[in-house]
Amino acid sequence: MLTFLRHPTFQLIFTAALGALSVFGFAPYYIYPTPILALAGLFYFWRDAETQKHAMQLGFAFGMGLFGAGVSWIYVSLHDFGGMPSAAAIFATAAFFAFISLLPMSAGWALKRYFPHAPLLAAPLLWVGQEWVRGWIFTGFPWLTMGYSQVPYSPLAGFAPVLGVFGVSLLTAIAAAIVAGALHGRLARKQWAFALLGLWITGAALKHVEWSHPVGTPLTFSLLQGNISQDLKWREDEVVRTFQTYRDMALTSHAQLIVMPEMALPILMDEVPRDYLDKLAQHAKAQGGDILIGVPEAKRQDGETLYYNTMLSYGTAPTQAYRKFHLVPFGEFIPFKPVFGWIYRNLLHIPLADLASGDKYQQPMALSGQKIAMNICYEDVFGEEIIRQLPAATLLINVSNDAWYGESLAADQHMQMSMTRALETARMVLRATNTGATAVINREGRVIAHAPHFKQLSLDGAAQGYAGTTPYVLWGNVPAIALIFLGLGVLWVRKKK
Repeated sequence: MLTFLRHPTFQLIFTAALGALSVFGFAPYYIYPTPILALAGLFYFWRDAETQKHAMQLGFAFGMGLFGAGVSWIYVSLHDFGGMPSAAAIFATAAFFAFISLLPMSAGWALKRYFPHAPLLAAPLLWVGQEWVRGWIFTGFPWLTMGYSQVPYSPLAGFAPVLGVFGVSLLTAIAAAIVAGALHGRLARKQWAFALLGLWITGAALKHVEWSHPVGTPLTFSLLQGNISQDLKWREDEVVRTFQTYRDMALTSHAQLIVMPEMALPILMDEVPRDYLDKLAQHAKAQGGDILIGVPEAKRQDGETLYYNTMLSYGTAPTQAYRKFHLVPFGEFIPFKPVFGWIYRNLLHIPLADLASGDKYQQPMALSGQKIAMNICYEDVFGEEIIRQLPAATLLINVSNDAWYGESLAADQHMQMSMTRALETARMVLRATNTGATAVINREGRVIAHAPHFKQLSLDGAAQGYAGTTPYVLWGNVPAIALIFLGLGVLWVRKKK
């Protein structure tokens, strides 16, 4: 390699740039080789790092580049729609990037501390290990897990129904380690070429496996995208217009299933006029189907009022409810209230920022001849939670409101995660959102219909239900994580010997 690449300061700058470059592997770009090459650069520098400190710095720099470029939309939600002052929002966003970058930093430390004898073997395992930790620590933030970058076009996406997104991430990191090994001359060109080819061929072959089979008749649907701006959504003088918008859109639909987005109606369920609900229910019955309504809900329990983010069904089937379980910290609930409560009292103006969680295990909704696994917004970034309703569910529906993130990458990145859930479960996914990305995703994880962002419209079509069980539905993340710990264990034993 070029001599200047050996300078520690340049390596940090270059590694941060590689982290930012890897964002092009994710939606809306889908240039899936990019994260492989970016990780290869990080692993190359990790191998040559002379000290634990430098390896940690490299991991931190890569993380700051990745998250700084990939999730800068957090600033938009805090400042533009959360009302936080600009300086405070910049500080909070940068602090968040720094905090989650501590995880790739810790991977660099562990690499030099425990596995200096096999850096290119341990690097992929440690990288995905820290991604997995990020997926659950403090309720989890698995955004930009490298496995998502391979969905749906890369051959490695074929492993999603078997090992889930963390398994795809592991194979992505292994491919990067192979490239880094070739750059170091540790492997002959033919050897690393055959290794990469083997991964590609196996993944491509898995894409042709029929993990599920059709069940029932196709279901006609209308996904309502009301395009209600976030800065208007909760204003009292806009409530009537919002109600009229969704009523008019619903009444013009002739579908069996009509789906409103998350919290489409911006008042508590008890305050929604009865005749409004009756009219929507009667229309759904006339179509021989049901309508799903997103609305906040208040319930008295043990002497206190709890508020839920809820989807309710009305129509031919008995009324059913799904209440959001996995809430967004600092957006839907306040963690460590004694410490962070002052943020909401003084800096933020987010409505319904302290919700209660629904039941952890909820049954699929039986609607229009299908069993529908509901999930609301952020929930579908957690594959191990989605499979709780499977294999019983025949169709997945995600409702969301990504208007919080403006015209950023967030909505498309979120949709890519829904695409991954379709692959993992071998089910179609319907997405109804407020401003985008409203979409229809087939069981191969490909978008077959996509509404334009920031336009009021109804996305209509027909969805087929599927039955069957993928390995991921059976075992979740256990096999992928077990492979990581097993691999690290083998390398540790090898070091001792």
